[in-house]
Amino acid sequence: MTLDDEFSEKAVQLIEAGRFIDSKGWVPATSGNFSVRLSNGNVAITVSGKHKGRLSAEDIMLIAPDGTSLDGKKPSAETLLHTALYQRFPEVQAVLHPHSLNATLISKLFKTELVLDDYELLKALPDIDTHETRISIPIFANDQNMHRLSATIDAYMDRRESTYAYIISGHGYYTWGRSVEDALRHVEALEFLFDCEIRLYGALNR
Repeated sequence: MTLDDEFSEKAVQLIEAGRFIDSKGWVPATSGNFSVRLSNGNVAITVSGKHKGRLSAEDIMLIAPDGTSLDGKKPSAETLLHTALYQRFPEVQAVLHPHSLNATLISKLFKTELVLDDYELLKALPDIDTHETRISIPIFANDQNMHRLSATIDAYMDRRESTYAYIISGHGYYTWGRSVEDALRHVEALEFLFDCEIRLYGALNR
């Protein structure tokens, strides 16, 4: 397979992911961004300002591992957050960033972290094989300075053995996987778990 063929194949995967995530209401307006790593280390990523439920091949662009545009198109301002994940995790091949209602509410309710404990669906996340698991999803303050935000996230991850996702307050969340399909599974599982925690919080705080 040529690199052009690989890029076209990955673009289709991102387009389909966008349609699915949009069908769930998790990327309103033109929010969110998605990417996938190519075999040569470059990254296919959604361009800035496009509705993720109506993506076309022209809305997927190519960037270098450092985030530099390779085709003259404009990437998302949050491209650095994608490339930082690829640099940190060699096994990661896809990054998805929805702006869902659940994630936004979670960030307002729980402020600094969401702890998920004893859920069967945690097994949808990588290398977890039992419900007897406790994970923390950090919540970071929103910041328009991507270098500063990326440094804050990196510092957190340096201190943690495993991180499966993170939330940016009032904004959305990032999760990643060994393929677009894996990352989509993580999105679905996290949305279910976010919903559980919001409902539980409401029940306990009536």
